[in-house]
Amino acid sequence: MSTRSVPPPARPRVVIIVQNLPVPFDRRVWLECQSLVGQGYDVTVVCPQGEGTGPSQVVDGVRILAYPPYAPGGGAAGYVLEYAWSFLATARLVGTARRSGRFDVLQACNPPDIFWPIARWLRGRDGTRFVFDHHDLCPELYLSRFGDDAGAAYRGLLFLERQTFRTADRVTSTNESYAAIATSRGGKDPRHVRVVRTGPDPERLRRQEPAPHHRRGRPHLVAYLGVMGPQDGVDLALAAADVIVNEMGRDDIAFTFMGSGDCHGDLVRRRDELGLTAVVDLPGRVPDAFVAEVLSTADVGLSPDPLNPLNDVSTMNKTMEYMAFGLPVVAFDLAETRVSAADAARYVRPNDVVEYARAVVALVDDPAARAQMGRLGRERVEQHLAWEHQRQGYLRVFDELVGRGTPAGVAEAGATTEATEATEAGHAGVAHDASVALADVEA
Repeated sequence: MSTRSVPPPARPRVVIIVQNLPVPFDRRVWLECQSLVGQGYDVTVVCPQGEGTGPSQVVDGVRILAYPPYAPGGGAAGYVLEYAWSFLATARLVGTARRSGRFDVLQACNPPDIFWPIARWLRGRDGTRFVFDHHDLCPELYLSRFGDDAGAAYRGLLFLERQTFRTADRVTSTNESYAAIATSRGGKDPRHVRVVRTGPDPERLRRQEPAPHHRRGRPHLVAYLGVMGPQDGVDLALAAADVIVNEMGRDDIAFTFMGSGDCHGDLVRRRDELGLTAVVDLPGRVPDAFVAEVLSTADVGLSPDPLNPLNDVSTMNKTMEYMAFGLPVVAFDLAETRVSAADAARYVRPNDVVEYARAVVALVDDPAARAQMGRLGRERVEQHLAWEHQRQGYLRVFDELVGRGTPAGVAEAGATTEATEATEAGHAGVAHDASVALADVEA
């Protein structure tokens, strides 16, 4: 009697589209990729190339197809050209990847909200399901930069967002505020929206031995980590450093602002104009090892995001990374920042640079408070915010779409529960008006 071996079932194929950051540099997307690979999915990512990366590579089981980035600048016209280039390059690479077989699920991460036509094409051709990984609020991002809610650009962004929501089979939102946008402005069934927070990895992000040379001969170090765009408030952090050094006369504090973005060059020039060249280091985008050294040496982490329609409802990754390193945080008093940081941060009246500077100095001078806040932040990451607490909810979305899990709509009913618990814990004592208009909310 002969026996024939039965081939194992094919792994479900997933393609993930990212435009604003290369992978694996985009940490949220990389955690998602690793979770999917660990669950037995075949994962392909289409993204822009990063420094030192080529058009095709395989990293830890993830196939990465990348196109040369194109960012001409020049205001609105520059964004249109950049997004048109990204869309065409992405569509080409998705088509290339599809030659190896149909995709079961496509995930598109925003910004921008332009990839829904690719999802519709794959759905019509192969029955591919579409997950919208809701990272940002593009209309609110536009308002925060340009303040024009009556023009064609703003209406166009609302249209693109609406089409993305309508096309999506599932939405994974980074916080409860974004989930509210998905169900209200996006019209999604709440059962098809799941809050998946961008939790840090506490095993990878943890305090190590300090590297005193980062203090550059001073007793204390204050750090910033993140993007340096117009809405990120690094200019306010630099202004606070100016108050601390040039007005308060504190020459015992060094500042390191890590990251890059549209404003990096302007920040370097402004630093030099203020006479802070020896005090404020602006090294640009730096390796993970450099980040770990700085955050293990620093006394305080800065979250200077100003109050605007985007930031008030957005979850700031840098805040949670500071907490993972046991750093106390100084932040402007924003609704979702309180949800994330709770008692691990000192909250300052929004956009008040002088009060922000005073809060930084007060923490630098209070080692007991720093230790207590750092401990609370680290515990909050380990017990509530870490990716391990988000991973199963994220994977359940995909398992349900490919028929591996419980029927659609069952598990989702609990999707807002964990978000609501986190919101209630984080909002204890929040000074913000709870009736913030949904149009002014972001994750």
